[in-house]
Amino acid sequence: MIEQSSIESLKSSMDIVDVVGNYIELKKAGANYKANCPFHGEKTPSFVVSPSKQIYHCFGCGVGGDAIKFVMETEHINYPEAIEKLASMYNFSLHYTQGSSDYSEAKRVLEVMQKWYSHGLSQSPVSQEYLRGRAIAQHSIEEFGVGFVPDGQQVMDYLQSQHIPLPQAVEAGVLARGEDDRYYARLSQRITFPIYSPNGALVGFGGRTISNHPAKYINSPQTKLFNKSRLLYGYHRAKERIYKQKEIIICEGYLDVIMFHQAGFKTAVATLGTALTEEHLPLLRKGEPKVILAYDGDKAGVAAALKAAKILGSHGFEGGVVLFPGGQDPADLIAAGESERAATLLREAAPLIPFVLEHIAAAYDTANPNQKELAFGEMKTYLSSLSPIVKDAYTPTAATILGISAALFGAGRDNSQVKREFAEHETKEDPEWQSILKTLIETPSLIDDVMDVLSDDMLGAYAPLLGSIVGNDMTHPGVMGLSVNVQIPVLTQEELRRALLKQLEIYYLRKFKQALADKNLSFEKKVYIRNKIQKDIIPKLKRGELVPYESNIII
Repeated sequence: MIEQSSIESLKSSMDIVDVVGNYIELKKAGANYKANCPFHGEKTPSFVVSPSKQIYHCFGCGVGGDAIKFVMETEHINYPEAIEKLASMYNFSLHYTQGSSDYSEAKRVLEVMQKWYSHGLSQSPVSQEYLRGRAIAQHSIEEFGVGFVPDGQQVMDYLQSQHIPLPQAVEAGVLARGEDDRYYARLSQRITFPIYSPNGALVGFGGRTISNHPAKYINSPQTKLFNKSRLLYGYHRAKERIYKQKEIIICEGYLDVIMFHQAGFKTAVATLGTALTEEHLPLLRKGEPKVILAYDGDKAGVAAALKAAKILGSHGFEGGVVLFPGGQDPADLIAAGESERAATLLREAAPLIPFVLEHIAAAYDTANPNQKELAFGEMKTYLSSLSPIVKDAYTPTAATILGISAALFGAGRDNSQVKREFAEHETKEDPEWQSILKTLIETPSLIDDVMDVLSDDMLGAYAPLLGSIVGNDMTHPGVMGLSVNVQIPVLTQEELRRALLKQLEIYYLRKFKQALADKNLSFEKKVYIRNKIQKDIIPKLKRGELVPYESNIII
């Protein structure tokens, strides 16, 4: 059991605004904070958090309580588990009358391994040479705790020497179990980057291969301590500067963050091998900083920047986008001694909303009237995701980019017109995807359950519709077309799961065939994709598991 005095000490060290703000976006409202209630659907905020009373209450559905109750309800866990979850978030050591907890054991495993990984770097000349080649200074290596993992057998031997049971190492994300039930080290032969919670608790690792493994970077798996969708690499070091300077720089990789900090840009953080998502927004909202997206200027970087800028703009964030030119990433530019140029690029960041509008237009041949109509439809959908005042301010910009009258953006359409446009613009109908999307329209509570397994690439022409559904924009012509089409059935939750399993299997098998036929892919990459899809993903799908989408395995 957890000692009561330990629980009281934890309570006194927490702030309910900080706890709730890790899960949902809070906005200041007088002496309190408000948000849309996470426990029932609503458009007008009625969920209030009181910092003076350290409680929350929803005037819509009546829920309320303290920080512990909030974590219990949000995570669907019991009281002791919520205490341990909060302790892990705040890097707080609980005391027990007897025994310990999974959280404290996982924390101990991670801390033991971090010390060993850090020491291991001094034993790896190849890793040291790589870091020197990227111009990473020794003080940065020490500051960020960069380490190295040797081969898997050495990891096993070290765990045994520290009397750490292998199942505990699996719980902490250090080991994994293969299909043959054998244990193996997740990060063998990789440079490691320890990942911390916003409050400074070690929760996992990222690893970069030095053995030409096709997966260049991998992270710890989802554990009780580690949720990559709610974490930002380097945030625990950057947060004081973020609050002070009212600015946060978001980049794509660990080395970008380290080099930014090394060059004096101390507000830099990075997503963990995944795109920026709405789950990151509560963390970004803290301190109300301006958000600068600093991404590579290649095709993948532009696509990631566009997706992130859409999310940020539609949620009322201020900021801009910097695309580093010449195929360089921020770390390359700083390593080349061009910190001043990097500073200039950051100062001249393109504002979020104009960036989105210009890139929407660039995706179409606007000299063609039909293509311009499609660009107009996508722009109108995006503008509709903005607040009325912001939408009104940027409508002339959108009209100028397309060379049309701003008045067209205010024109209404009836349902019959929407259905005609949907039929005209949809080149190939897929009844199953239509049913999946219509189910999400009719049952928004299911959206969170499926977002981790989907990507724009899977949905093809239906991707913009999914974006509108997730953004609660029901004015998109395609969304309205689905809503009013009585021939498209709404699925039950189990039917939705089966439909997704089928579509995922079709998608990954298609990607498998594309990889084998791609002459630009190395043999090693093809082998990696084949093994990942045939031996991991497809068997899981056939067992009925919805597999989270990982962009690094797909070409």
